[in-house]
Amino acid sequence: MKLLFLGGGNMAYALIGGLLKTGLSAGDIHVVDPVAEVRLRLQAQFGVACFACAEETAETPDVVLLAVKPQQMQGALAPWRSRLGDSLVISIAAGIDLATLSRWLDGHQRLVRVMPNTPALVGAGISGCCATPAVDAAARALTDRLLQSVGATLWVADEKHIDAVTAISGSGPAYVFLFIEALQHAAQELGLTPEQGRQLALATVQGAGALAAASDESVSVLRERVTSKGGTTAAALEVMRAREVPQGIIAGCHAAAARSEELGRLLGAV
Repeated sequence: MKLLFLGGGNMAYALIGGLLKTGLSAGDIHVVDPVAEVRLRLQAQFGVACFACAEETAETPDVVLLAVKPQQMQGALAPWRSRLGDSLVISIAAGIDLATLSRWLDGHQRLVRVMPNTPALVGAGISGCCATPAVDAAARALTDRLLQSVGATLWVADEKHIDAVTAISGSGPAYVFLFIEALQHAAQELGLTPEQGRQLALATVQGAGALAAASDESVSVLRERVTSKGGTTAAALEVMRAREVPQGIIAGCHAAAARSEELGRLLGAV
């Protein structure tokens, strides 16, 4: 399989590293990126072939993975309009819908749109995916194989749900980081050192996530089990509910989804 990355930034870096660990040969991976520093980093770290522009590459790849910034996508795709053949095109660029990608590629139909998240950088990501009808089961399986090198995948049938994926998992790490920041700040106010607060906050979030993932019970049941009547947890949750913390999280997710939809409209209007 010949795999071409358009863009060699952090997410491409994570995917290349993950794919090499699964056994894909460095010789089967090419990267096009105009930034010399990016190319040198990838060549030094992974031994993959890197090019400054599309004109320097000769082969038609089996898979093209679009990892450039949304604002740069139209220009990056222009040299490939007549070169794709039957290539599977996978985009991890936020906001650009399948119809826009197809239009920018002169009607190419074998397209998958993906919303990854930053934990992919440590092999713990999750990617929401949707595809055009031209993407068959084999192409979906190939997409899973590529993306699961850095985490899990989840497919949605309706592209509009990618906005929800963006709000929950794409932006979600920032919500978790905000929670960790708050726990660390509280730890210091309660007399612990910054290092102790960080250790406690990170271990608690990691452990709670692992417990929830391993349990067949709902997170509501798990929460109730920690919450003894009249106890410390109950006191904390009562204050958080009074300050509408749960409602704020939900409202924030709705705002993220709405902004994702708005950005898609703006990018698609070009």
